[in-house]
Amino acid sequence: MSRPTGPVGPVGPRPADGLHTLGRWTTDRSLTTGHRVAIDDRGCTLSYSELERRAAALADGFRAAGYSIGDRIASLTGNSSDHVVAFFACAKAGLVLVPLSWRLSPRELAAQLELAEPQLLLVEGELDALAAAACALLPHRPRTAALGPGGVEKSVPPPTRVRSAPEGAGAPRREVRDDDALLMIFTSGTEGASKAAVLTHANCFWNNLALSRTLDMGSSDVVLAVLPQFHVGGWNIQPLLAWWTGATVVLERGFEPGRVLQLIAERGVTMLMGVPTQYLMLAEHPDFAHAELGSLRHAVVGGAPMPAPLLRIWHRRGVALSQGYGLTEASPNVLCLPNEDAERMVGYSGKPYPHVAVAVADPVTGEILDGAATGELLVGGPGVFAGYFRDPAATAAVLVDGWLRTGDLVERDAEGYIKVVDRLKDIYISGGENVAPAEVEAALLTHPAVAQAAVVGVADERWGESGMAFVVVRPGMATDEQELLEHCASQLARFKVPSRIETVAALPRTALNKVLRARLRQDLAERGQAGSVPAERSRA
Repeated sequence: MSRPTGPVGPVGPRPADGLHTLGRWTTDRSLTTGHRVAIDDRGCTLSYSELERRAAALADGFRAAGYSIGDRIASLTGNSSDHVVAFFACAKAGLVLVPLSWRLSPRELAAQLELAEPQLLLVEGELDALAAAACALLPHRPRTAALGPGGVEKSVPPPTRVRSAPEGAGAPRREVRDDDALLMIFTSGTEGASKAAVLTHANCFWNNLALSRTLDMGSSDVVLAVLPQFHVGGWNIQPLLAWWTGATVVLERGFEPGRVLQLIAERGVTMLMGVPTQYLMLAEHPDFAHAELGSLRHAVVGGAPMPAPLLRIWHRRGVALSQGYGLTEASPNVLCLPNEDAERMVGYSGKPYPHVAVAVADPVTGEILDGAATGELLVGGPGVFAGYFRDPAATAAVLVDGWLRTGDLVERDAEGYIKVVDRLKDIYISGGENVAPAEVEAALLTHPAVAQAAVVGVADERWGESGMAFVVVRPGMATDEQELLEHCASQLARFKVPSRIETVAALPRTALNKVLRARLRQDLAERGQAGSVPAERSRA
């Protein structure tokens, strides 16, 4: 894949000699602080020496079984120390970890597996049924293995496709390079189809180096990781930096506000990353007012804009909760707001991290704007991803003239602080999860009674945004909101299911027959319903 050049140099990493590969991190750390706790997984701890031993052994197992640099290893698991071992084993062996979301339906998982075409699928025991249902929909099923010491770490199965000259034991093998792929993270696109963003070792190295220049993390820190590991934030926002610096990561498999407040006090948590919905749930918990939060010195919010009143609630508790901004294609960290600016610049995402270049461009002409300006945010630097896997057209659409086009509308003030105003794309963010309207519409259109469908994001008191769907029913057929919601639930992950569905006679369209989603949002606002989505709908 060729890399465009621009005002900040090449977008993405340059080929290098492996000095910045992440497989080195556990090796180096085991030599200096091998006795320290690397992971606290629900009370079961793993030291840095143990993490290195297991990761190195699994990497050797992959090589001996015939896996080659660039082969993809998919995973379906909750947050776990076993998954971290698999990550560093892939890093050492030059393999690409493809963490899949356990929140998806079998149909959605099958589509991602078909695109990624992994040589092996690692599955946690409690997700066996979901994995089997997804694999049953594939024309060519990948080999599967249980995640952990009793599974893949005990015996690595051979790759799905056996090569005529496998790169196994005794075969010539090059070293892992900085520009080799490390992570493949699925992210929703504006067209509704899943795209796999490829992040290299260099992307992750520079992302964490930049984070280290603004986040004063050391070996005495304790990071509480609540973001799922199928998100880029589950790795590159605090956890990987913690394992680089020798800190302890407390892994949580889910988000339960009472338990999070308890863990902060019991484990002496010093750093936390979450999405606005999670901080709202914590603030609403009856124990929040009296919870011991004294150890928490750096809490970051991302995934969606944080309401100013909620920021102030946390500030009153003595926690300098600060807004950040990023996107998977940038590895993800782009903007940060220092603790000292958290109260003065409420609502802003801050300034770019070190080693990150940003610009504001006119959304129409593409002209780079100077000084205080409003326009599309562009990102450049070594953290920008290598591209979308097997999708050169989508890659070319976002990597333009050396910049990553984010599709986000921002305001930059005279001091250089940036506020995210709105998305130029139609994607909306519900509980920190990106949702593509086209994907929800496609699911609705599989119902026999639905002739047309359009979905827009509307304000939601709990989730930030949720989906509002408009459908045109086929003549002579009948359906109702409940039936359509149940249909969506059978086709989509829970966070993608609309909160409301309204039947209409026709959808507003342009002369080119494109649905005018802006008109739908305007009509809702005029009817006073833009913020009326019920907050109590379950997301379990």
